[in-house]
Amino acid sequence: MAGQLGELRVREGVVITGLGAVSSAGIGVADFTASIKAGRRTTSPIAGFDTTGFPHTHAGEVHDFEPAAWLRRIEPERWGRSAQFAASAARLAVADADLTESALAAARSGSVMGTTSGESAVIEELVSAWAADGLKSLGADRVGAVPAGRIAAAVNSELGLSGEALTLATACSASNYALGYAYDMVASGEADYMLAGGADSLNRWAHAGFYRLGALAEEICRPFDADRSGILTAEGGVALLVEPYDRAVARGARIYAEVLGYSVNCDAKHMVHPDPTSIAACIRSAHRSAGVTPEDIDYICAHGTGTRTNDATEVAAAREVFGDRIPPISSIKSMIGHTMGAASGFGALICCMALYEGFLPPTAGVERVDPALGPGVDPVAGAARPARPRVVQNHGFAFGGNNAITILGRAS
Repeated sequence: MAGQLGELRVREGVVITGLGAVSSAGIGVADFTASIKAGRRTTSPIAGFDTTGFPHTHAGEVHDFEPAAWLRRIEPERWGRSAQFAASAARLAVADADLTESALAAARSGSVMGTTSGESAVIEELVSAWAADGLKSLGADRVGAVPAGRIAAAVNSELGLSGEALTLATACSASNYALGYAYDMVASGEADYMLAGGADSLNRWAHAGFYRLGALAEEICRPFDADRSGILTAEGGVALLVEPYDRAVARGARIYAEVLGYSVNCDAKHMVHPDPTSIAACIRSAHRSAGVTPEDIDYICAHGTGTRTNDATEVAAAREVFGDRIPPISSIKSMIGHTMGAASGFGALICCMALYEGFLPPTAGVERVDPALGPGVDPVAGAARPARPRVVQNHGFAFGGNNAITILGRAS
């Protein structure tokens, strides 16, 4: 049924034709995918800020990122690191889609990007300068780089887009919110092309905050493992080019996946403790939006932070919907860490590649699946598994109870 569904819907559907990634696992979709398929852990000791006094000092940092190597229009020094990530990933996605910049700019094109901390690195820089030399020491350009809305604005400025430029700050589910918004814009005919994704930069205060919450792993993030101990903070930018199926076919585009549907909701109960009943409701709603049933889902790209609470809650929610037949469920955070507002965007990207190339993304570091999670949990341990998934489910959950789930299907 899932295959028939995809073949029927895609004739009028919304599809993803370009992918861009800036991450610790590589820059560009090819390097990123190769690293994930190999189950390669790309977290490392933090170099971006002074870790003196921190007991835990590993993160998913993007080393040797030179924005000038990727950006053509905007001046990197006038923008924060998150905006640089977003604009670079967007340019990579457009190139991957084999779409000329002039054709994109001439159409009704815009961007929607998710974030958790906005330009956190810029804020930390300004606070340090203020504390050392006073308020008047702050440079106007650096202050101007602070607003989170500049993350999507950087994408439009870099690519010359005159359509909507929206930044959504719904934290760790933000990229899924962005993809859902882009889907609506294209499906309704309000946009010809949308770039959707997210970006966040590594920062001291988030690292300290997760440590104080008791959620930070010392060196290794191992979701679903019996000995898991928490997350590793991370950074990066991701972008997906979304367009109508008919337009993609007319220009001979490569189609990675169809966006079948999505759903968002809010637990409205606890700031940091996810609620399985609310997540299960979000899953069911996403299925209705996509026109699929639980039996159609071949794979779940988990939020999979590696904390005991998240993994147990996520599996419990899946069990409410799928019963004893939970699809294979894995977490790429085991390899790149938790990229905050970009996290579910990276999940969507690897889901596209799984559908297009035929594999199930792995969870690295799983030595023994936690028996407390119950029977039937398959985290695709170690390295990617050859498979031909047709419909996949991508999870994004955030502090504040913001849940967002996207459903993607193979387009052929």
